[in-house]
Amino acid sequence: MSVALLSVAAVALDALLGEPKRWHPLVAFGNFAGRIEQRFNAGGRGWRSHGVTAWVIAVLPLTLLATAFSWAPYVGWIVEILALYCALGMRSLGEHVAPVAAALRADDLDEARKRVGYLVSRQTNELDSNAVARAATESVLENGSDAVFAALFWFVVAGAPGVVLYRLSNTLDAMWGYRNERFERFGWAAAKIDDVLNYIPARLVALTYALLGKTRLALKCWRTQAPKWDSPNAGPVMAAGAGALGVELGGPAIYHGELHERPQLGEGAPADADSIDRGWQLVQRGVWLWLLMLCLGAEFYA
Repeated sequence: MSVALLSVAAVALDALLGEPKRWHPLVAFGNFAGRIEQRFNAGGRGWRSHGVTAWVIAVLPLTLLATAFSWAPYVGWIVEILALYCALGMRSLGEHVAPVAAALRADDLDEARKRVGYLVSRQTNELDSNAVARAATESVLENGSDAVFAALFWFVVAGAPGVVLYRLSNTLDAMWGYRNERFERFGWAAAKIDDVLNYIPARLVALTYALLGKTRLALKCWRTQAPKWDSPNAGPVMAAGAGALGVELGGPAIYHGELHERPQLGEGAPADADSIDRGWQLVQRGVWLWLLMLCLGAEFYA
């Protein structure tokens, strides 16, 4: 079965079922990674070498296992579909952002703050409606890149092993890749590896957002604003996405009690409930575009 058909099947499975409700492999992996971190970074005393060792122990055996299963006769294609399905978070992303927009439309700011708190790591209990909308729209654009497009990219490049390697690495970055006293040294490897794995996908996503929205503005924002962002991959994605939507994102935010003066992203109207919905629609259109291009490419090379 071609990679295009496998990708379509996995995306359809995610759209139909969403994330596994009772037992999600990434939840089990997160628990496993937590125990590894306790072993190699007790009290935040782990060095970079400990972080590298921990990453290898957490990621490589499962990647090799995915490789072996995907090569199995008769059932390998099923493993491929399930690997991508478990790595995708498209329907889940939509299910998390829709209640934020709904709460903002109902003028229920407390509910909107609570709901957006499920999506972002910044402090949300004092956000006004515009700040809530900015946080949710940023999350849609960035998580669309990390949890959907990058997973598809690595699946196309290397099948089940590629998507497993990427998704586990991305999960470790979310757990260990913080610049604080506990993870500054230990989490260095997880953060850098995730940056490398997301470098090409992030720029393809930024281009996708630009093509499907206000293209000239998106490219301008990507060129001028992304270099000012502290993340080499989130910057292009969110700057291009904000420009494509014609909305103003970025600005100050409080993380773990500390105020971060972030640069502006995008240009245009203030963020609101509609910008959240339009951001989600941008992600969806981008996925269908990628799948269409895969299918056309498969037909061309057949």
